[in-house]
Amino acid sequence: MCIRFSSAVASRRERWYSDGIVYPKPTWLGKELLARLAKWSVESKKSEFKSTLSLVSIAKYSKLYQELKEEYKEMVKVWPEVTDPEKFVYEDVAIAAYLLILWEAERAEHGVTKKQSFVDLGCGNGLLVHILRQAGHPGRGIDVRRRKIWAMFGPETQLEEGAVTPEDKNLFPDVDWLIGNHSDELTPWIPVIAARSSYRCRFFVLPCCFFDFVGKYPRRQSQKTQYREYLDFIKEVGLTCGFHVEEDCLRIPSTKRVCLIGKSRTYPPAGEVSIDEQRTRYILSRGGRPLHKDPPCPPLRGQDGPRAQDAGAEPGPAARGAGSPAEGLWLPGFQPRAPAERVRNCATLPRDFIDHVVLRVARLLLDGKQPSPGEDSRDAGVKPWNPGGSLSLAEVASELDKETLQRLRRECGGLQTLLRNRHQVFSVLNGRVRLRDWREEQLQRETRPGPRRGPGAEAFKTRPCWFFTHHPDGCALPAAHCPFAHGPRELRPAWSARRAGQPPQPMATTPVEA
Repeated sequence: MCIRFSSAVASRRERWYSDGIVYPKPTWLGKELLARLAKWSVESKKSEFKSTLSLVSIAKYSKLYQELKEEYKEMVKVWPEVTDPEKFVYEDVAIAAYLLILWEAERAEHGVTKKQSFVDLGCGNGLLVHILRQAGHPGRGIDVRRRKIWAMFGPETQLEEGAVTPEDKNLFPDVDWLIGNHSDELTPWIPVIAARSSYRCRFFVLPCCFFDFVGKYPRRQSQKTQYREYLDFIKEVGLTCGFHVEEDCLRIPSTKRVCLIGKSRTYPPAGEVSIDEQRTRYILSRGGRPLHKDPPCPPLRGQDGPRAQDAGAEPGPAARGAGSPAEGLWLPGFQPRAPAERVRNCATLPRDFIDHVVLRVARLLLDGKQPSPGEDSRDAGVKPWNPGGSLSLAEVASELDKETLQRLRRECGGLQTLLRNRHQVFSVLNGRVRLRDWREEQLQRETRPGPRRGPGAEAFKTRPCWFFTHHPDGCALPAAHCPFAHGPRELRPAWSARRAGQPPQPMATTPVEA
């Protein structure tokens, strides 16, 4: 038997930067790649997805991707959102490169030079819109919620704040392509909106979260993965709407990277009326709740409807139901995302309430274990430090009063979410909570390469050390090694506060009783 050995060696980190696609992170190369290569070498399972970049020229895509990546790599350094800049910047760069090559091939196929127009429905951070606009394609993005980064793009990048609902007033007769990049509840509607906007309108969707026409998508085929089943559903929607639907797999840093494309129709323009009847029946069959006990069938589009705009006519008004919340909707019950996203991670709770719960849980953990003499002294001369015990979340909850628990449950995450959010103080793993020992964190940072959890250089000493103030033994780390401030003299303003000229926010100072 012949055994081959492989190794992955990364060059010095300062000589390159990772984008997760062309240059994976060293930890992934060492811990993931070799194991996957070994698995793939003996695996004979047929993939349920198409090969990567099967619909475009890989050579052209790779060249353009490298150019765009170089052009937009500085966005990673100035990213103002809370999302991961490496993932979102390079993902949008990759999607933009794919669309630009796809559209270039389409122009060559039809012998035209005019660049395609587009609308990105649910555009999110708007970077994809910005890149496509900078490449010369007229278009805009629409999202229910404005993002901070929009202000960085300038007026030439047209981004609009507003909800998109599936109805006649939200059609785009003059647009060549509709884009749905992780468009959530709009995803199944995008082929429908494209089909009813004009006969020449095409679509590109990159499904992520699983939504039906109304509400969450219900699983129906247990023999398929949920992701594969949902892709087949969106493909079915496109086919029912009269599109030839093609599937491709993108090269992006995401587990959801299969896109569906509708570039041409299965019927001639004269067949629009009968195809729209087919669309309407299919949409209603997906379980939309009628607004009346015995509602009449909604009128179907005729030659005075959206299809007639190819001949210069304006769209007719929708008459698909009654009632204020669903007036004009193609299917009653659709609810667009709320403009203001509800905070669902206990972050809106009052600071004094959070501090009270944190102190209460810390006391429970310290009461659960008292170190024996010399137990915690790792080196001669090091003072003992009580790491406390370990309790299950159920045990902690049983010690809290009913009103506190109810208040936490209303925050959609409860006790576990609050404790996880207090990463400086607690470690929550496998349903058990303990005090975080920052000596272990320091040891892991010294011995383990790759991304490290904890404050970076900009956040060093910008927050008070909870253990220095509250723990009976103080902080387990010396002041020089602790990433948090031991007393007000060490405290530095946070980067955002330094830019705004604001002082850092104080923490509660009630100590934990020994």
